[in-house]
Amino acid sequence: MSLPKKRVEFVKIYMVKERGIQYQGRYIKSPQDVVELVNEHLKMDKLERESFVVVALSTKNEPTHIEVVSTGSLTASIVHPREVFKMAILSNAYGLVLVHNHPSGDPEPSMEDKKITKRLKEAGELIGIPIVDHIIVGELNQFYSFKEEEGL
Repeated sequence: MSLPKKRVEFVKIYMVKERGIQYQGRYIKSPQDVVELVNEHLKMDKLERESFVVVALSTKNEPTHIEVVSTGSLTASIVHPREVFKMAILSNAYGLVLVHNHPSGDPEPSMEDKKITKRLKEAGELIGIPIVDHIIVGELNQFYSFKEEEGL
């Protein structure tokens, strides 16, 4: 007895652009530039829940796309490599900067922050889209840059 035929769908995948913003600096030269870009539009240092944002960069370190990948609770945000790299692949990103906030105001990374950074860095190396930095935003524009502090 043979199995019934299975239907397989052909699909097209599109990235939907929600809105555009003007970025005065044009190029990302430092973690401070990223914090200013993201905070200007998302006010991450004022959010009451953790949000995880991905900034796609061109070959010239120009920000090209921004996506809020996850919004979590007061103390955590669920982040999976599949979600982080989906936009990166669709936008032909050369590299990514990861940004998330700590509603407590303390930008010091947790063990979970360190683990996810390592995991996303490994995934980026595997698919050819490097993680340039992971920045944690605290209150009053205080931040922690994995690149500056740990040589990401």
